[in-house]
Amino acid sequence: MNWSKFPAFPAWLFVAAIGLSLISSSYASAQEGTAAPIATAEAVVVETAEVAAAESTAAAPVSEEVPAEAGLSLEDNTTYTINTLIMFLCAVLVMFMQAGFAMLEVGLNAAKNTVNILFKNVMDLCVGVLLFLFIGYGLMYPGDAFKGKWFGYAGAPLVSADSQVAGADIPRFEDGTPKWSNSADFLFQVAFAATAATIVSGAVAGRMKFGAYLVYSAVISGLIYPISGMWKWGGGALAQWGFADFAGSVLVHAVGGFAGLAGAIALGARLGRFTKDGKSIPLPGHNIAFAALGVFVLWVGWYGFNPGSQLAYFGASNAEATTYIALTTTIAAATGAVVAMIVAWSLFKKPDVTMALNGVLAGLVGITANCDQVSQVGALVIGGVAGALVVMGIVLLDKLRIDDPVGAFPVHGMCGVWGGIATGLLGTKLPVVDGLELTRLQYIQVQALSTAIVCIWSFGTMICLFYALKAVGFLRVSPEHEQAGLDVSEHGMHAYPAHLVTDSYSSAPGHRSLTGSPKA
Repeated sequence: MNWSKFPAFPAWLFVAAIGLSLISSSYASAQEGTAAPIATAEAVVVETAEVAAAESTAAAPVSEEVPAEAGLSLEDNTTYTINTLIMFLCAVLVMFMQAGFAMLEVGLNAAKNTVNILFKNVMDLCVGVLLFLFIGYGLMYPGDAFKGKWFGYAGAPLVSADSQVAGADIPRFEDGTPKWSNSADFLFQVAFAATAATIVSGAVAGRMKFGAYLVYSAVISGLIYPISGMWKWGGGALAQWGFADFAGSVLVHAVGGFAGLAGAIALGARLGRFTKDGKSIPLPGHNIAFAALGVFVLWVGWYGFNPGSQLAYFGASNAEATTYIALTTTIAAATGAVVAMIVAWSLFKKPDVTMALNGVLAGLVGITANCDQVSQVGALVIGGVAGALVVMGIVLLDKLRIDDPVGAFPVHGMCGVWGGIATGLLGTKLPVVDGLELTRLQYIQVQALSTAIVCIWSFGTMICLFYALKAVGFLRVSPEHEQAGLDVSEHGMHAYPAHLVTDSYSSAPGHRSLTGSPKA
């Protein structure tokens, strides 16, 4: 059966997924006291003087100026408020990264596919929010009953209120220190899920059906990313092993990068990307200004991604930790750009701005797993290796005839793996497992094995999904539609006046593609 005759199929599949999640949650919604799962975080360090102040505040009469929080001390109110509002702002920064991804992908692809790319980025966030709300959040944070497990489900969709509703207490750590709002937590977590999903958009640009992309986006946001995320951040098996991935080099970026690799392999190259004898033919993007703007937006958004993953911000020690994370993040990004520029310059004889842009992202991805526990010199090393790695990765994909228009796999997949392993090599926080601190070699082994498991999970599940869609004729557009552009063939519109839309720019001898391949 040719599913291409049924353009509404992905929409029905999406509606069915939402319906099933609502049915499964009917019993849970009848229990008014059910609490939504809360993301685990490291215990907040509180200064001795602050503890004493909290005790004296608790002993003092409660001020009449704050009757709504009469059960909370002033310090508890302040801690909860600061943690919640800063987490919300960080969630907004991470969500704004969707704009950065959109601009980057648009700039590095043909003008005739602009609407399609923008639409995919919008739907990654929108579909991701709904699927994560009803399914993914419960899978990723199933609760203490599933500690050390590979799978669990909290059984209750939606997000519970937590701020003194009907006498309920605010979320707290085991020592009683206030956490943050469940609502802010959900917004922060769902922004990460959308990031993992949208990484694939660039790798499959220019030839994938929009409906097939919606199916993929729903699956990774509702199932694939939350399940592997639970293994670490939800207290699952990898967390018990001592695996460290502070903000998601592996759990977010490598998951998205390896999913993108699977999509690029299943789809095949864009028309004209390679000759029959394997020669690489550059297909330049149409707007480097958009690509550069996208990278700057992503860099700024990363300050929500990495420093925001501190989760608790109140107190001097947490404030210092948060800003130190921003420092290592900045060092790695800058180093990655400089090294990528130098390596590409030496290979291709001219400096390539797109390589430097990808170098920024490579450094950011590499430092994401370990930004909280490496020295400044360690950040330099991680960013530098990532910058060289992304250039080599782009060249390798060219040799293998795998078409990744924006370099999504080298940036997110390869540098995500490097970030996971670099944490074991350079990290200063050796994990304690079963009461014993791991040796350096054991730490490296745990990081390498855990990273491999997550990458195999992402690639294995996604390659099965993409080939299943391909088998029923629902993955790739026809050659005629691809040649015309997905804006017209898939959406019936242009992003620009039709007479300005061309396949690519004419290139002079020695021109390099936007992924760094020299034109012979």
